[in-house]
Parts: sequence; C-alpha cells; structure tokens
Amino acid sequence: MSDQVSFTVVPEGTVTTPKGFRAGGLHCGLKKTERYDLGAILCDVPASAAGVYTLNAFQAAPLRVTQESIAHSGKLQAMIVNSGNANACTGQQGEDDARAMRAASAKALGVEEHHVGVTSTGVIGELLPMGKVLSGIEQLPAKLKLDGGEDFCQSILTTDLVQKMTCVRVVVGGKEVHIAGAAKGSGMIHPNMATMLGFMTTDVAIESEYLQLLLSRITDNTFNMITVDGDTSTNDMVVVMASGLAGGESLHPGHPDWEAFAAGFQYVGEYLAKAIARDGEGATKLIETTVIGAESDDAARKIVKSIIGSSLVKSAVYGADANWGRIIAAVGYSGQPVNVNTVDIRLGDIAVLEQSRPVKFDEEAALAYLKTDTIQIHVNLHMGEGKATGWGCDLTYDYVRINAAYRT
Repeated sequence: MSDQVSFTVVPEGTVTTPKGFRAGGLHCGLKKTERYDLGAILCDVPASAAGVYTLNAFQAAPLRVTQESIAHSGKLQAMIVNSGNANACTGQQGEDDARAMRAASAKALGVEEHHVGVTSTGVIGELLPMGKVLSGIEQLPAKLKLDGGEDFCQSILTTDLVQKMTCVRVVVGGKEVHIAGAAKGSGMIHPNMATMLGFMTTDVAIESEYLQLLLSRITDNTFNMITVDGDTSTNDMVVVMASGLAGGESLHPGHPDWEAFAAGFQYVGEYLAKAIARDGEGATKLIETTVIGAESDDAARKIVKSIIGSSLVKSAVYGADANWGRIIAAVGYSGQPVNVNTVDIRLGDIAVLEQSRPVKFDEEAALAYLKTDTIQIHVNLHMGEGKATGWGCDLTYDYVRINAAYRT
C-alpha cells in the first residue's frame, strides 16, 4: 500500500456514516446490568460481504451460521449480535439457537434469511435464554437509526471499558465514499483472530470476492497482529458489508483508486486493532512493537508476536522496568532465524542493545519513558528486508482480578 495519506479521518463517524446503513442496540436481559446486550446493523440493500473467523477448533455456532449466509450469495443485509453469552460449545442446541436468531431477525427486519449474519460474545458453554433473545429481536427494528452507531457499539461490549469505532472518507472514481468500523475486545485476545468482534461498513461499489481479498490482506497486518493474553477465542470474527450506494463503477484491484481505498481500509482495521490492545483487560499501557531486518515479513510477524505475547515483557512494561533481557529472550525463542551477533533494541528513542551488546543508557530517562501510556519497542535483526508491527498491552494485577471472577 502507498505511504501517501489518501484518506481523511471523519472524527464523528460511525458504522452508519456510509450510505445505506442503520444500527442500534437495546437491553434484552442477557446482562445483569441494564447495559445494551443486543444490537444490529441493517443495510437498505443486500450488501457485498466478506468475513474472517477465529482459528480456534471450537468455533462458536453463530460463526458457522454467518459463514453459511455469506457463502449463499456473497451478500448480507443485516448483522445481529448479542453480548453476555457466546453460544459456544453448546452443541446442536447452540446451532439451532443461532439459526433461530437468524430466522427471527430476517422476519423482524423484512429481509431474506440468507442475508442475515449472526454473532455472539460472552460466557462460553451456556445456552442462550432464547425467550429473552427473541423478544429483543422483535423490538430491534424500532431501535435502528441513522445515528445508532454508538448504541450498536454499546451492545457488543463485554469487559471492554470503552467503545471502539472509527471512520474515514476516500475519493474513488471522483465520488466520496466512506469506510467505517466498530469493534469489541478486551480479553481472550491473541493473533489469528482473537473475544474479538469487528464490523466494517462502506458504501463503495465492490464485488464480494474483491472485498474478501482486501479484508484478508489487511487482517494479517492488523487484527492478527494484536495480543492481550495469548488466548484465541471461540467467537472471533470480522465482517465487512459494502452497500455500493455511493455510486460509481465497481472497485477492483486494477482500478486507479484501489490503493487509496485499500489505505483507508487498512487504517480502519489498524485503528480498531490498536484500540482493542489498548483496552486490554486491566491494561494501563499500549505496547507497539516493530521488528525490521528479518529474513521475511512472516518471520518478522512471528517475532513481533513472540515479544508482545511474552508475560515477562508485559510485566516489565507494567512495572516500568527497562529489562531488555526479556525482549531478547522472546526474540530468541520465537523459532525464527536470528543472527545472535547483530540484534539492536530500542525502547522509544533509547538504545539498550546494539549488535547484541548492552548499551549504557540513562535509567531515569528509561523509567520516565516506560511510565507513559504508549511504549514502543524497536528491534532490528540486520538480516534481511522483513518487517512487521504489532500491538499488545501490559499485564497487571487487574487482569487476574477481572478474569478470576468473569462468570460471577
């Protein structure tokens, strides 16, 4: 993708900013509090759709239903989501319940059943209280609004502390188009789709196959480059819907504005990925790690994941301890080729290792830097052209507190 900025961030944008979309949420009783726990995004027309899904072997029932819907025609018109219950590891009853949600939503919203996607997030292994869910679905149509993006964001949260959404504007074929996204995720976050849900909307005209190509392409560099705790969830999913209502000719890889659109699409994915990492359960700091000079981009990605996934690195960042030994150890056990004599490491602008030899540095300056809320770790292997960046967070006492009582 081009390094030139070819898009404009829309500060107040939500998933309903692209033409043709409404969204909303409500409380149907899945959560003990009055926070919204059921939401939907609805498009005025069947939209080109694409999705990426968790690699966990115990893939939750709603994901299979959504894949089935997209496979039918490459289009979706509505996404229904509940929080508070993951509908995962629930056997045939879970499958039946996910399909019942799809059927009820199609009827309530007046769309074809195969144009409805379903997803759930929350506690694993408990059956959905379908009476509450179906009652909520009946009430959803009245809640869907052009300004309902924030209500939708609230409906998808579990242990998240903040809503996560962004929007950009791009010119394609002389017409303004928008790309927007909303996500949830705070714990059970690890590369290869992590309890993370992402929803992207756009009004560009594009065929599903090219939308899938683009989503898969940016996922490797965004959603698959974050980790909070090393746990890959059963329910992770990112779905994108393109209404085509901005008009103009259909976008494709040979189009002169393809890279401009791709850059905006990349920005939305990266923004949401970083927001998830920053909002990790109990987290106080975002850790951004960049590896360059690797044998390949794939090797660089794996080394980045090794560093941001290290409990010892995460603990050191929480404690503002410039313990570069933990970083070099994570590089060494990543399983990727490393020249043990040529590694450089920096914490922000502070060099701590050059050519694999310790560098004297100002401990007080390092302490002050590590007390800030965004920590950058730079590693140069001096071996090749491979590079990658990923995001994680520190490991705190609150992470244990939150997860020790997740069900209660």
